Amino acid sequence: MAGQPARKQATYEDLCALPENMTGEIINGQLIATPRPKARHIRASSMLGSELTGPFDKGKDGPGGWWILDEPELHLSEHVCVPDIAGWKKERMPELPDSHIFDLPPDWVCEVLSPSTAKTDRTDKMPIYAAHGLKHLWILNPEFKTLEVYRLEVYRLEEGRWVVAAAYGEDQKARAEPFDALELDLSVLWA
Repeated sequence: MAGQPARKQATYEDLCALPENMTGEIINGQLIATPRPKARHIRASSMLGSELTGPFDKGKDGPGGWWILDEPELHLSEHVCVPDIAGWKKERMPELPDSHIFDLPPDWVCEVLSPSTAKTDRTDKMPIYAAHGLKHLWILNPEFKTLEVYRLEVYRLEEGRWVVAAAYGEDQKARAEPFDALELDLSVLWA
């Protein structure tokens, strides 16, 4: 708009200056600060991570081969995103970095929706994840007890779009890619 002053681009120092009770991200040049999540959000995220870590990270009763991590700080070009959970195939990332910063995009992310993050997760972060070639994205909604599973479909060189691979709700059993080797009982996420 004419006459509007240009907005200052957020810096990593701005993100680091946030109080401890806030989660910060830099998306499209803007600092996005949200309060720490509420119990229902934390429970759903924790239980999902717990369900996936044994078979996929540790290889216990499952195929292994993944790093599954809570709230990694992803540096994707000029963006700093913090998904609730992310996973990397160990063949792509054989060792964990010595830092809390991850420059290598994960193979899978899960965003757990909260009223304060839902719009940003869907309208801002999903396109960033697609632009950086993430193959799989889950949207977990504890309020509505749903899991949406997305797959990146590349339709032009270096351009992709999210395609709904599956959607589950309430107490359904899910075989959701890329972790479809495991039947996930969704009811454990909502307790």
